[in-house]
Amino acid sequence: MNNGRRVVVTGMGVVSPVGNSVESAWAALLAGESGIGSISRFDVSEYRSQIAGEIKDFDISAYLEPKEASRLDLYCHYAVAAAHEAMTQAGLFQMDELDRERAGVLVASGIGGIATTCTQQGILTERGPGRVSPMTIPMLIADMGAGFLAIKHGFKGPNFGLNSACASALHAIGEAAWVIRRNDADIMLTGGSEAALIPLSIAAFSSMRALSTRNDNPCEASRPFDAERDGFVFAEGAGLLVLEELEHALARGAAPLAEVAGYGASCDAYHVTAPAADGSGAARAIREALRTAQMQPDAIDYINAHGTSTPMNDAMETRAIKLALGQHAYNCAVSSTKSQTGHMLGAAGGFESVVCIKSILQGIIPGTMNYHTPDPECDLDYVPNCYRKANVNNALKINLGFGGHNAAVIYKKYKPAQVTS
Repeated sequence: MNNGRRVVVTGMGVVSPVGNSVESAWAALLAGESGIGSISRFDVSEYRSQIAGEIKDFDISAYLEPKEASRLDLYCHYAVAAAHEAMTQAGLFQMDELDRERAGVLVASGIGGIATTCTQQGILTERGPGRVSPMTIPMLIADMGAGFLAIKHGFKGPNFGLNSACASALHAIGEAAWVIRRNDADIMLTGGSEAALIPLSIAAFSSMRALSTRNDNPCEASRPFDAERDGFVFAEGAGLLVLEELEHALARGAAPLAEVAGYGASCDAYHVTAPAADGSGAARAIREALRTAQMQPDAIDYINAHGTSTPMNDAMETRAIKLALGQHAYNCAVSSTKSQTGHMLGAAGGFESVVCIKSILQGIIPGTMNYHTPDPECDLDYVPNCYRKANVNNALKINLGFGGHNAAVIYKKYKPAQVTS
């Protein structure tokens, strides 16, 4: 990716179980705080899994008028808030002149407006078809995060949603970077948002035996790579980035936070929910990210893993990292911040990309919390139970999704081009 138009990150925004801003979430991660607790929004007494990473103290009125907010699903609310923070940091609200035909939006969601779907189905059943909201379809479709943000900010460049389950946000970021690389836009607002914490979701994932049932100890339920892991913890949130062509950013005085150096995508073509156990599919995505970044495996300093805390994923992902990086896999720090946030599904890659960029900027790698019992199948350096200070020049982000979707993005410490005479 680094021959031709360079793509940098100029803004970041999050809504998460550990904080509704980048700085508050980052501080919570470093403090070892957990955003996971007992579900408070509905009665879970009959559910196998009764815990989640809920968003707390969120107020959409800071960003939207009540009437406008009422016409959007909650996943769009989270996207609006994260976008506002990212655009503020990027300085886009202070620009008097912005070519909005060269600014686009690519925001993903793994599930979209499922809360709206369930609510309106209930209205249909109980009150009849004439009482279903005329806004039902715009509220439930998974592209409306991208569509509404473009309308709100007047961005007239490339605009679409993207869905690849739990790889959605990272695929969105990688594809948005290519939009800029191929000169179809100068600015892209991208990432993912998810607000699927409703009874149907918890019941369905529980029926799959995918969720942790450590209901009596929510803070320690998500334990990626630990031998006693028993499933992932459901969560919600959003993570958005402003991506920008480097010269465009410098010309308007924006400060690059990091560079999007490489992107890879692949498919297991194996099973609708289970990953290919040998890790070959995920390894291909990592290798492609290295190829497009023009990097060797030993250039990677930190990997923010998908690390869901499920028995199958963590063992497979460990194999994938070893397949892709070879011996360097044992010299590279790997951690999963899902141990503190839970799994934000289609938004995970957005939030966790922010973690990668903060690690580069501050020279700190968040730890994998709740790591107590080593698993012989997971034998890498998982930065157990505490953050670590380290020089991070290149961070690899991995996300994987049902359907065999694999995504990998490499973030690189920004360094101005060397001027030669």
